[in-house]
Amino acid sequence: MLRGPAGRNIGLVIALVAICVVGVVTAGDRFASVDNLLTILRLAAVLGVLSIGMTFVITGGGIDLSVGSVVGLASVWASTLATQTLAKDTNWIVMVFCALAVGVGAGLVNGVLIAYGKVVAFIATLAMMVSARGLAEIIANRQTQVVKVQGFLDFFRGDLIGIPTLVWIFVVVAVAGWILLNRTTFGRRTIAVGGNPEAARLAGIKVKRHTMYLYALSGLAAGIGGVMMLGRTTAGSSTNGMLYELDAIAAVVVGGTLLVGGRGTIVGTVLGVLIFTTLTNVFTQNNLSISAQAVVKGVIIVVAVLLQQRIADRSRART
Repeated sequence: MLRGPAGRNIGLVIALVAICVVGVVTAGDRFASVDNLLTILRLAAVLGVLSIGMTFVITGGGIDLSVGSVVGLASVWASTLATQTLAKDTNWIVMVFCALAVGVGAGLVNGVLIAYGKVVAFIATLAMMVSARGLAEIIANRQTQVVKVQGFLDFFRGDLIGIPTLVWIFVVVAVAGWILLNRTTFGRRTIAVGGNPEAARLAGIKVKRHTMYLYALSGLAAGIGGVMMLGRTTAGSSTNGMLYELDAIAAVVVGGTLLVGGRGTIVGTVLGVLIFTTLTNVFTQNNLSISAQAVVKGVIIVVAVLLQQRIADRSRART
């Protein structure tokens, strides 16, 4: 059942349903309530957007450890006194553009270092993770910056037909990501670069430039996540997005995207995000410790990677 994309997605849906059943059995109405469902979706939204960007990077054969820190930096930069004053004088969309620019800028720096500077992706993005978090602390002076632009708060804390705006943003990003990966030349090139960079180069794909675009895309997703984090918490802080990069990588891997590159799935990533978010909610509803959550997540990640290796070995054996 796990050999094809449809089979893998069915397996993820079964796992998600099983977690929901456990939640209903152990927490009853507290878990099954509409308010709790919306809470799960709201919490999944930011992580989901980051995971969509991470899917492209990993599919292209890379890794991005900096997205969580870039979320924090984008949220801080977009909520500075100067930015908020400009937003009040013009329009709150200025804060959004500021966060997106920070995200894309950080992603381009990663992409240039990796593609043209030939720095290992792990090292380059690790350096960005540390630097972005440090820069956010300097800008915010280690303080929390409260968002006071009412138009911004009204939009991002609002809802449409009862569903929070943050969830709609996640849906739009997921649909756009699916189309980009599965229905465009950019997506096909991403898979080719991740599968075999040298073969992709010989086929006429500008591998270095495409790699830079992939990290810029991941940075854009982090910028969107920073805006969403501001809308959810109403505050810019250097601690926003802490360790989100690990959760994003975990969701992508559990969703079925190969860590070695060459195969990616947006649907699987969305399901992976929902699985982790729902699992966390079940733990919280049952007053289980964060340490227990970390252990279970670690086991899930290891199992997912072992399954990937087994499937990859079978595929090589058939060829």
